[in-house]
Amino acid sequence: MFAIRKIMLLEFSQYLENYLWMNYSPEVSSKAYLMSICCMVNEKFRENVPAWETFKKKPDHFPFFFKCILKAALAETDGEFSLHEQTVLLLFLDHCFNSLEVDLIRSQVQQLISLPMWMGLQPARLELELKKTPKLRKFWNLIKKNDEKMDPEAREQYVAKALFHVKNSYMVSLLCLEPVTMDKVHYCERFIELMIDLEALLPTRRWFNTILDDSHLLVHCYLSNLVHREEDGHLFSQLLDMLKFYTGFEINDQTGNALTENEMTTIHYDRITSLQRAAFAHFPELYDFALSNVAEVDTRESLVKFFGPLSSNTLHQVASYLCLLPILPKNEDTTFDKEFLLELLVSRHERRISQIQQLNQMPLYPTEKIIWDENIVPTEYYSGEGCLALPKLNLQFLTLHDYLLRNFNLFRLESTYEIRQDIEDSVSRMKPWLSEYGGVVFGGWARMAQPIVAFTVVEVAKPNIGENWPTRVRADVTINLNVRDHIKDEWEGLRKHDVCFLVTVRPTKPYGTKFDRRRPFIEQIGLVYVRGCEIQGMLDDKGRVIEDGPEPRPNLRGESRTFRVFLDPNQYQQDMTNTIQNGAEDVYETFNIIMRRKPKENNFKAVLETIRNLMNTDCVVPDWLHDIILGYGDPSSAHYSKMPNQIATLDFNDTFLSIEHLKTSFPGHNVKVTVDDPALQIPPFRITFPVRSGKGKKRKDVDGEDEDTEEAKTLIVEPHVIPNRGPYPYNQPKRNTIQFTHTQIEAIRAGMQPGLTMVVGPPGTGKTDVAVQIISNIYHNFPEQRTLIVTHSNQALNQLFEKIMALDIDERHLLRLGHGEEELETEKDFSRYGRVNYVLARRIELLEEVKRLQKSLGVPGDASYTCETAGYFFLYQVMSRWEEYISKVKNKGNMLPDVTEVSTFFPFHEYFANAPQPIFKGRTYEEDMEIAEGCFRHIKKIFTQLEEFRASELLRSGLDRSKYLLVKEAKIIAMTCTHAALKRHDLVKLGFKYDNILMEEAAQILEIETFIPLLLQNPQDGFSRLKRWIMIGDHHQLPPVIKNMAFQKYSNMEQSLFTRFVRVGVPTVDLDAQGRARASLCNLYNWRYKNLGNLPHVQLLPEFSTANAGLLYDFQLINVEDFQGVGESEPNPYFYQNLGEAEYVVALFMYMCLLGYPADKISILTTYNGQKHLIRDIINRRCGSNPLIGRPNKVTTVDRFQGQQNDYILLSLVRTRAVGHLRDVRRLVVAMSRARLGLYIFARVSLFQNCFELTPAFSQLTARPLHLHIIPTEPFPTKRPSHEVQIIKNMPQMANFVYNMYMHLIQTTHHYHQTLLQLPPAMVEEGEEVQSQETELETEEEANPAQADLSSLTDATSSQESSASQTESTPNQTGASSSPEAIPTTSDITATVAGPVTVPAEANASQAVTPAPEETK
Repeated sequence: MFAIRKIMLLEFSQYLENYLWMNYSPEVSSKAYLMSICCMVNEKFRENVPAWETFKKKPDHFPFFFKCILKAALAETDGEFSLHEQTVLLLFLDHCFNSLEVDLIRSQVQQLISLPMWMGLQPARLELELKKTPKLRKFWNLIKKNDEKMDPEAREQYVAKALFHVKNSYMVSLLCLEPVTMDKVHYCERFIELMIDLEALLPTRRWFNTILDDSHLLVHCYLSNLVHREEDGHLFSQLLDMLKFYTGFEINDQTGNALTENEMTTIHYDRITSLQRAAFAHFPELYDFALSNVAEVDTRESLVKFFGPLSSNTLHQVASYLCLLPILPKNEDTTFDKEFLLELLVSRHERRISQIQQLNQMPLYPTEKIIWDENIVPTEYYSGEGCLALPKLNLQFLTLHDYLLRNFNLFRLESTYEIRQDIEDSVSRMKPWLSEYGGVVFGGWARMAQPIVAFTVVEVAKPNIGENWPTRVRADVTINLNVRDHIKDEWEGLRKHDVCFLVTVRPTKPYGTKFDRRRPFIEQIGLVYVRGCEIQGMLDDKGRVIEDGPEPRPNLRGESRTFRVFLDPNQYQQDMTNTIQNGAEDVYETFNIIMRRKPKENNFKAVLETIRNLMNTDCVVPDWLHDIILGYGDPSSAHYSKMPNQIATLDFNDTFLSIEHLKTSFPGHNVKVTVDDPALQIPPFRITFPVRSGKGKKRKDVDGEDEDTEEAKTLIVEPHVIPNRGPYPYNQPKRNTIQFTHTQIEAIRAGMQPGLTMVVGPPGTGKTDVAVQIISNIYHNFPEQRTLIVTHSNQALNQLFEKIMALDIDERHLLRLGHGEEELETEKDFSRYGRVNYVLARRIELLEEVKRLQKSLGVPGDASYTCETAGYFFLYQVMSRWEEYISKVKNKGNMLPDVTEVSTFFPFHEYFANAPQPIFKGRTYEEDMEIAEGCFRHIKKIFTQLEEFRASELLRSGLDRSKYLLVKEAKIIAMTCTHAALKRHDLVKLGFKYDNILMEEAAQILEIETFIPLLLQNPQDGFSRLKRWIMIGDHHQLPPVIKNMAFQKYSNMEQSLFTRFVRVGVPTVDLDAQGRARASLCNLYNWRYKNLGNLPHVQLLPEFSTANAGLLYDFQLINVEDFQGVGESEPNPYFYQNLGEAEYVVALFMYMCLLGYPADKISILTTYNGQKHLIRDIINRRCGSNPLIGRPNKVTTVDRFQGQQNDYILLSLVRTRAVGHLRDVRRLVVAMSRARLGLYIFARVSLFQNCFELTPAFSQLTARPLHLHIIPTEPFPTKRPSHEVQIIKNMPQMANFVYNMYMHLIQTTHHYHQTLLQLPPAMVEEGEEVQSQETELETEEEANPAQADLSSLTDATSSQESSASQTESTPNQTGASSSPEAIPTTSDITATVAGPVTVPAEANASQAVTPAPEETK
């Protein structure tokens, strides 16, 4: 009935938007209509495209529609709706409950899940719950009053609410007891999924948890047949475990407060003691139970021993006494099974292991049982149809512990998926086969894996007190490195804490069996065990661990190498217990492969340990952030305007370029300047803002309100002069030169104020400039505060750092942590040890200055020996002279001192003799006095710095000095989010402190990696010292990369914290002017943003107004039909290629280069890795290292190119059968916004123009001709006079055209050089015309580097021409021309660009590129 392909087609055709909802009304509402709408909405969620937009546009009939869905979901399964149809309805309801940020949905859900639900509780249980929370009784009485006045239909609706889950829970249990069909299994799974989602949201859990507990759903399900079915019931069992976990979650349902370990223990004790009291008072046969201590009776075994012998009626009476079941009437037997009654009492009262305890006992490395469990770690081909036993990251979380736990589990599983890929790749490359003698023989080799020669456990340390697992387990692994030198270096370069995996394979296939990647991996390979380990180090000849350090590593002889590794103590304890108790084999005697991973992808264990450590400590998040992180309360409560400690007056330093700039930056405000003289109204400015307190407001009359509004819009601006810093040119402060827009100014202002600032920065809107200015302003306004900068990538961090260095920030306060600092395009080293070296070098420079000052003052002794002696010199010699000088030149009474005295008495003339002279201008007393004070400030700063550097004299080791810099000296510390997660433990241990966090690329950072930087310091007196959190990002571009589709789609793991905050409704500052791209190119993506316009220079600068040489349009969509009957192809799953588009893209690239475009200004992008490899292969064949063409700046995927840009972008969309993942509008925005001056898109137009989500961009693209329009007579750069336009209708025509153009260029160049060579020397000397020609040629060469230095290529061109003529006369077997290998650069071009005949010859070769398995995504 529900054919997935037909549903996909209908949804893609906008069946919901254009027909279903547009024509929906109560009159036409039927079963088929309802089911169609539900199917379309469910499909939109599966495709990850917006689902509720069409309902928002026409919301009138939604309440009626929702009521119909609810009624249908409550219907009997043997009624009008089949079980499969009810499953579809359940899924729709689940999507509704997970879309509470949509007002339309929330209004319906809140009516459904609310206090009136409790009407379905049995009276005794209801009374018990109202006693627990007395304030609810008042509301309950009101509900009862209203209920009495209601008409029967409305009351029936309440009853429906109350019975909804009770009725369904019994239905699930009944279904489980009947013969099982897959429809029933899927229904049960979806129902439990809905229960989990309702339990995991506080607004629904508050009322629903009691209903669920009263219905005893879990008990019924655990006793069902389905749980015990190995295949069909496996996922159902996992979902039940999740539901059980959430029903007993450590939270107070009514208040939402997290419960501590002690509080959970108290609740458990209360339950047991109430059961004991009931037993003592009413059931004599349970006296022994009633009089025992709690610890003796709260295990499952004890409870079964006490309650097992009782009759069913007695068990029912005990349960009813505890308000778990209705009271059993006298002389009647219970209708419940004894098994159910016993399980109800036992499961409710048994002791539960605490969540933290479970977590601490969990091994962090995945084993083979988890790695290949499809319900936990699905394959990458997850379709999105079924449900999974995975946590979801949606809008809200119960507590911080719940937040961390969900992220912990998902991060662990995503890492597990990546590990599975690496193991499958490496082990299959080694080709393990069964040898003739029954052992293992390896028929291949792998770079990342080696056979184990010997494995020995060398240490099992004693457990800590209170734990049952060893403190550490160490083992030695010996391998034979008979491999190439660079691979040997990689193995020997394994560092401490690198993670490796130990694998046991027992192959069953004989030698020579081929491995099929499409068949299950474990069966073919015979993989048995996988265990993780952590490298401690490699052993030397004497068996000692070689430590990392500055000393060179010893040279070891031979090929054999032994590594000392740490095993996971928890896993080791579990394995040994299994071996001893169950007689299983010892896993640690079976390993025969060790596998390593790429260092960048191998930090999962450190991140997991960090999250686990966070859950074991009291997470202290600032009070103003706590509720927002969990998704509750007022989303704008952390905005600066609502913060109690808002700052009234801020120094904007060099933010404004002039007073006019300041006035335009605050539209709608009155600007009052404290000085009237326009000459004095120059930056820097201090601005006093009206700070409005929310307290003590009284009702005002109309005039008062106007007055208040006027006052609220008045800014008091005070220009101030930066004190003179000294007479040297380098003393002058560096200044900002960017004229910020008013939205950028609002972002800067918000970032300077305390609270949470969210800045949405569309492409090209100056996000980095805003970030740098915020950092600079905080640095100058709050010099005692420290700011932490966090970004997603090293590249972004380095860009930020390079701009920070250009501002007025003392470089001694900058520090860059992590491994990316070597990529900084600067001679200065901002790493830890680079800063230590800077301090030591600077100390020597400053002591030299002290020596010079001492000499200039004629003071004997060695004041410049240490920082300490310099300090005494300043105190006793410098200060005394300055104080004496001030006493001479200061104002005496009403008499103004003579201006010459300032210079005459100045004591440091000799020291400043090397400064620009004269130091004193002699114009006014005030001016010269300011200069004198500036000179003293310069001297004082020398000694202030030396005092700060004094610690480096006392601390002797580089490590101690670097720690001191990090903890005390640095004011601006930068790192990537990964580094923060890896090093949290070390930073907290050092006592690292910071007051502000600025995050760039925040929408690209995983939720948990965004959260960890908030907690890199210990709280002060139980409170976080964090004052500001500035997040800058763009949620309309691509989210964090999640490789597994199930975690990305089902668990929503790709949602960044930035995106979630936007969904919740946290206020944002949206930057609204871009300066990167032409206005016409900006129109292709600005529809996705609020009012995104262009900066003035986009219209004014010549580069934006000049046409693209040789091309009629600045952007164009070029339609590419099937080439030789083939459109997209798929050599491997999801490895999409399109040969026609690839050839066309490369042909246009070559054409542009031949016109003179610099090759490095052109980038080629595509939406799939397969096409990327194909284009690279064609580039290698067509262009090679040809100096006339060159290579493009980059050939990569759209996803990889996010955050980068280039002048000209050639984009291949690849797909011809289905739109694929470009349907994600975020990917489209990235693709359209990478080009500055020209964008040329190659695609199957008929496919993409019909996609609803892409319409705003493609309607503009298709408005222009769909064939490439070129102007071949127009060189680069162009002034665009009238030229003849040529229309290219297909790829073969373009390939032929480029070939002919190239050959013409070769021949012209060759003929020109031949003419020069034939001229007599005298003619060359006398011929002015020839000279002028040569001069013109040189000028052209300088202008066009792609064609530069043709004169040096005379020999090459002659050989190229001869090879070209050879290739034309010597056809190969396929009819294409071939070329000798001696001259690959140009002969490849001349041979293979020869039009439609030659391209097929490359088709097979191009498609034969076999990708590395890790890139086949």
